[in-house]
Amino acid sequence: MSNYYNDKVIWITGASSGIGEALVKELVQKSNAKVILSSRNGQQLYEVAESAGLTVSRYAVIPLDLKNYKEMPEIAAKAVAAFGKIDILINNAGLSQRSLAIETDIEVDKRLMDVDFIGTVALTKAVIPYMIQNKGGHIAVVSSLMGIFGAPMRSGYAAAKHALHGFFDALRAELYAQNILITIICPGFIQTDISIHAVTGDGSSQGTMDDATMKGMPVDIFAKKMLNAIEKKKNQKVIGGKEVLGVYLKRFFPALLAKVIRKAKVV
Repeated sequence: MSNYYNDKVIWITGASSGIGEALVKELVQKSNAKVILSSRNGQQLYEVAESAGLTVSRYAVIPLDLKNYKEMPEIAAKAVAAFGKIDILINNAGLSQRSLAIETDIEVDKRLMDVDFIGTVALTKAVIPYMIQNKGGHIAVVSSLMGIFGAPMRSGYAAAKHALHGFFDALRAELYAQNILITIICPGFIQTDISIHAVTGDGSSQGTMDDATMKGMPVDIFAKKMLNAIEKKKNQKVIGGKEVLGVYLKRFFPALLAKVIRKAKVV
């Protein structure tokens, strides 16, 4: 990592654990950036900041819940007030799924869309005017391989992540003249608690760790790769293990991917 992040104000959602926490720690080790930490759990955010070694002058904690998307303009104003600007917004917060489509209540599908798509879009829209005023910025969004191809037990989640790709690809073109960059990050299996908190058909949490997730890429390694992709101003970056081959099968051999997905172990 070069000095790309030095002297910048970086807002990370979903910062209380997993990828978000790893991003905070990596940024603290490799830059002098000021960090705004957000998630639903304010106390955990303070613990992450302390564990990362952030001094009180270098961070702010702003709790938010993406499902309350109408609150995003007010929350964005608080974030900007903390340090006077937002240079980089990393949309990392989200919710995963582990249930068959036919067994998933439609309210669960709506919750996935509200959190993973609508809330993320609302927060991004609330930040854009400040970036335009500041004559530039960088917005990163953590999607998933499920934003590129779907798999069993992820129907609502894949739908929300596909929607993110459509929105942010369009937004990238719209904001090009405003010097605002967009980077979409597509993780494969990463060692986080995402499967433990994933919703099942009735909306309850799965409560267990998937074998594939447990054997995935260590989250600290992922964080380094993700920050490197943002620094290099990539439009899109796929990060993971052998599961990323699905992206190339989708592009060049879609019929083969369809057969592979039917048999793949996805939990």
